[in-house]
Amino acid sequence: MQLKEIKTIKGTIRLKTGLHIGSGNTEMQIGGTDNPVIKHPYTNEPYIPGSSLKGKIRSLLELYYGVVAEATKHDDMIKAGGLASSKMLEQSNGGIKKHIENILKVFGSGAGDTDEKLAKQLGPTRVSFSDCFLTDQFIKEAEEKRWSYIEVKSENRINRITGTAEHPRFIERVPAGAAFKLEISFKILNNGEEELFKNYLLKGLKLLEYDSLGGSGSRGYGKVEFIFDDETLKREYDEIKLWG
Repeated sequence: MQLKEIKTIKGTIRLKTGLHIGSGNTEMQIGGTDNPVIKHPYTNEPYIPGSSLKGKIRSLLELYYGVVAEATKHDDMIKAGGLASSKMLEQSNGGIKKHIENILKVFGSGAGDTDEKLAKQLGPTRVSFSDCFLTDQFIKEAEEKRWSYIEVKSENRINRITGTAEHPRFIERVPAGAAFKLEISFKILNNGEEELFKNYLLKGLKLLEYDSLGGSGSRGYGKVEFIFDDETLKREYDEIKLWG
């Protein structure tokens, strides 16, 4: 196994609708919101964690390739330890095995979760997602126009019997139009792995554009678009057909 190339994707993530990626703050404060978004501790500016991108893209690819059940079984087996995980992979049918193996190559397994035999077979994780911070251009524009980086959206539940609103809650979102820096690196380790880049990373990004990032996607949150700096990459991305 030899490192052939490191491909880098640079560009922008632009929000088409408000985005909520929670901070995990469970402490309620007087006058505060129920669900604050994650913010940088020094600048207090919102950002998109690389882990949020990675996790959502991986789960969408597992759905797209129809391997969710087998991938879940694999996760349970590697948590149990031993050689069960590699044996399960060997026993999977050809198409399922190929997609599970390629997803593991690209996105990796949890630390200490993969047995030695499977780790040697897969090699190191190919993709690396950087945290995505607000672009300098957007920060400058927001300061000039006195935009807020955060909006607070009120929501409630409708009682179907009485038709009245109940249980109000206030959720922080990053408003539509905000722009974040995108940077992803991808290691090409063996001959032919360029197909991994296209079929498991670029397709994953396109699936995310069809779906949503962060919480409350079913209520319209988290629609994003990717804008790439490299024109060749942009053409390759635009030519990808997910269905039909």
